[in-house]
Formats: sequence, C-alpha cells, structure tokens
Amino acid sequence: MNDEQLKEHYLSGETLFDGKVVHLERWQVSLPNGNTAVREVIKHIGAAAVVPVDSEGNITLVRQHRVAIDEMTWEIPAGKLDRPDEDPLCCARRELEEETGLNAEHWQLLSRVVTTPGFCTERISIYLATGLSQHEAHTDPDEFVRVKKIPFAEAVQEVLAGKLFDQKTALGILLAKAALEAEPA
Repeated sequence: MNDEQLKEHYLSGETLFDGKVVHLERWQVSLPNGNTAVREVIKHIGAAAVVPVDSEGNITLVRQHRVAIDEMTWEIPAGKLDRPDEDPLCCARRELEEETGLNAEHWQLLSRVVTTPGFCTERISIYLATGLSQHEAHTDPDEFVRVKKIPFAEAVQEVLAGKLFDQKTALGILLAKAALEAEPA
C-alpha cells in the first residue's frame, strides 16, 4: 500500500471540551476501506523546550510535580506557545528565562516533534541553547520549580538509565549530545 491508501479522511467533528491548555474533539473519519470510525483528538497549541548547556558542560534542569502522573520530574525548561502563530524560538527564549533566569547567545533547533500523534496535535520545538548568562528567574504565578545544574554527561547517563523519563527531556538531551559531538573542535 502507498501512503494515500493508508490515509484517514476527516468527515466531521464536535467539541467535547474547550479548556485553557487542551481542546477535546470527537471526529468522524473515513477509513481506507470505506468504513467510518470515531477518533477522539486533543488539540494543543504547541510548545517549545530548551536544552541549556553552559560553557563548563553542565545542563540546567527544572524539578516540578506533575499532578497528572503524581510524580516529581526533572525536565528541560519548556512551555506552551502563547498563541498559535507564536514563533517557537520566542517561546523557548521566554521559558528559559522565566524558569531558570538564563539567557542564551546561541540557539540551534534540534527537532520539531509530535508527542502523541495517536490522539494529540501537540508539537514541540526542541532547541539547544549555549552561550548562557545568568539573570533572575521569574516563574509564572502558578508555576513552582526547583532548578539544578548537573554535568551534561551525567544527564545523558540518566536518560539511558531511565531516570530522566520525560519524553521531551530524554529526546532533547540525546539530540543535544549528537549536536554537540558534531561541532568542530
């Protein structure tokens, strides 16, 4: 089968929930065999995430409680776009400064990823940030984080050991490792 023969086609939809972060819709789609099916789709505005690596080879991570999984996580700084047309790089710069107080001189797009394409439209742009300078953090009023720096090589090992298990964080760190190793000496 070619790709066109695998494609589902949107027929109609209805909004089930319209929230601040996500919007849940129920879609009717036509299947490649001509039958119809129901798909529940979470529409998400998108996000940006940052792998901040300083000149000493440390990465800055943020710790926060994720109530949806009731666990504490260490993650790379990240946040959702303010509006659908916001440049993800602007979002990445804002989130890095808000959560950690860091600004970066150099930015490299590592990837634009889809998080859960089976039911969600969320796309995250992941950046490597270097040439860091420290300023004051100013988190959002409903955001509570703790910040730490660890050696980047240690973060890579924690990803491989399953200790850093947040998807954007694990992927971002591994992509940053590849990018940093590819830089000319």
